[in-house]
Amino acid sequence: MAEEKDRVNEAEEELEQETERETETEQAETEEVTAQAAQEGPTPKEEKKDKKKKDKKQDALKVKIDELEDRVKRQMAEFENFRKRTEKEKTAMFETGAKSVIEKILPVVDNFERGLASIPEGENDGAVAQGMQMIYKQLMTELENLDVKPIPAVGEEFNPEFHNAVMQVESEEFESGIVAQELQKGYTYRESVVRHSMVAVVM
Repeated sequence: MAEEKDRVNEAEEELEQETERETETEQAETEEVTAQAAQEGPTPKEEKKDKKKKDKKQDALKVKIDELEDRVKRQMAEFENFRKRTEKEKTAMFETGAKSVIEKILPVVDNFERGLASIPEGENDGAVAQGMQMIYKQLMTELENLDVKPIPAVGEEFNPEFHNAVMQVESEEFESGIVAQELQKGYTYRESVVRHSMVAVVM
């Protein structure tokens, strides 16, 4: 009886050992397969999933880059507009200031011309007359350098953009609508009228 019991125990032990060996073999095979899979790289399914993730990331980055580029372009355009506007305002301010100064100088030019016209013919060679002529010539040269020019009047067709008609006259020399007399000289500064010519026009 005892012998049979021993045989049963031995059989059970052998069964347990065999089970353990099979388990170890299965584990070793599983590990080998896992290692092989790791060496071979991800499966097509995993690759597809990874690619989708990468594509999503790249799309998000592209959108962000496009947004930043657009913002930079808009800021550059705004700055360029601001620069042009500032330049234009600066030029306008300078021209306004220059016109204002020229307007104040023109009465001085008028007085010089009246003074020179009032000098008797015999005294044109005198020191005072020559001094006045030199100063007047220098003044007119500087005005010309600043692009200040007298407006043509006598013999020209009346133009309301340049001429201010204060009277009408009869004339055998000029036709109707032509400027016959210049009562006060007009001037332009850089093609813009500083002072209109005061004229008499033929009826």
